[in-house]
Amino acid sequence: MKLNYKVLGEGEPVIVLHGLLGMLDNWQAPARLLQDSFQVILVDLRNHGHSPHSEEHNYSAMMNDVLELMDDLRLSRAHLLGHSMGGKVVMKLAQHFPERVNKLIVADIGPKFYPTHHQSVFAALHAVPLEKLERRTEADQYMEAYLKDVSTRQFLAKSLYHPDRNSFDWRFNLKVLSDQIEQVGEPMEELDFEGETLFIRGGKSDYILDEDWPDIKLIFPNAYLITIDGAGHWLHAEKPQEFVQAVRDFLIAE
Repeated sequence: MKLNYKVLGEGEPVIVLHGLLGMLDNWQAPARLLQDSFQVILVDLRNHGHSPHSEEHNYSAMMNDVLELMDDLRLSRAHLLGHSMGGKVVMKLAQHFPERVNKLIVADIGPKFYPTHHQSVFAALHAVPLEKLERRTEADQYMEAYLKDVSTRQFLAKSLYHPDRNSFDWRFNLKVLSDQIEQVGEPMEELDFEGETLFIRGGKSDYILDEDWPDIKLIFPNAYLITIDGAGHWLHAEKPQEFVQAVRDFLIAE
């Protein structure tokens, strides 16, 4: 699959993969902070953003999409950075194709199994009557009954667009993602990746717990862990300066 992508800056390539229901636009602010030193390649994963929709949504398919993009860009190797679902994509790619990875950065996700916990999000999305909307902001009133967090509702609303002048739709493939959400939580295989790896977690997030670290080190023996205090799961948006500094320090370290 030919993925939509955007390139900022010049230097060593860093491929950035967003999380579930996100898109490359969510990463433009961190990318602008990195583009003075690196070529940052922001990617829309399948069924998200401006990339094609598909009936298939799993980590093998997403990994192969990224490999195809690397081949199209003639990148034999690159740094990989992935957040949440995107973090599992880069972990899988590193496990199966370590020769394509320079350094690996995983943002607020581990290789373990995560039970489905997006029920309220999908309920909110399905509650939005797309055929009735006249303005994007109207979606908030329908989602509020299911999602109390304003920032999450605003994040989701960014994916509303006009396929034509008289209607709205979601950029992501809501039906397929809803139907196949269990696959997003599946664990990574126990295949070692010996390359340098950085895990960055939010201090207010529970995606990577202290007790997870020994198991992570078994699969990623050359991994380091950084915690960004005061940040939740969307740590790159909540603490962009701190997040980018951690990424930069890791990538430039000899």
